[in-house]
Amino acid sequence: MKINQFLDATYLKTASQANITEEENQQNVVDLINEAILYNYKLVMIRAKYIPLAKEMLLKANVDVLIGTVIDFPEGNSSKEIKLEEAQKAIALEADELDFVVNYTAFKEGKINLVKAEVFAATKLGLENNKVVKWIIEVAALTSEEIITITQLIKEVVLTNFDENAAKKVFVKSSTGFYKTENNLPNGATFETMKLIAENAKPLQIKAAGGVRDYGTALKMITLGVDRIGTSSAKEICTKQEGNNAGY
Repeated sequence: MKINQFLDATYLKTASQANITEEENQQNVVDLINEAILYNYKLVMIRAKYIPLAKEMLLKANVDVLIGTVIDFPEGNSSKEIKLEEAQKAIALEADELDFVVNYTAFKEGKINLVKAEVFAATKLGLENNKVVKWIIEVAALTSEEIITITQLIKEVVLTNFDENAAKKVFVKSSTGFYKTENNLPNGATFETMKLIAENAKPLQIKAAGGVRDYGTALKMITLGVDRIGTSSAKEICTKQEGNNAGY
């Protein structure tokens, strides 16, 4: 199994979040892209402003690494119109994959029609432009019952409104990795939450993001049915394999 082809190597901090200069932050992105070229990851997940830089580097290296970016990140509570406007800009920059943060706050408040409307409109926009669409549900903000319900909601919207091939291009994704939890509880994917998503999302694809930092965890996620792993530890996953398993 080529585990590198499950990995979305991720760097999403702004310069202010990283407490560094913009030049230093861009260098972090450059380093990630060079690493992706070396290890042939599936995708680099970066902020939209860096997409032209990534495209130039990947084209020069003549590799098939994809480029993804995030939409309405990390809170997800903007209007449908703002989400679509941001997505249009990412499409114009030629991102391959769009990871939207679903309005999980509205969902928790019972505004189900609002959530359905944004999932439909943004998924439609992505699919019409031949993009992979991922919906980040922010599992750390949800109860187990809410994880099940919002996952089923996304699946229902996709399967009701688009053809069967669409399911192969739409993901339910666990986390932003930026959610602040109390008492140091996990803010990303856990085996329990990914099992719930896997049981309720299929035939949609699923992505584990947040907290997957080693080969053993990544491998177990894949055995649970995870199709993609978003991680800032892609190099560690590829190089620090357990036993005699070949990671890439």
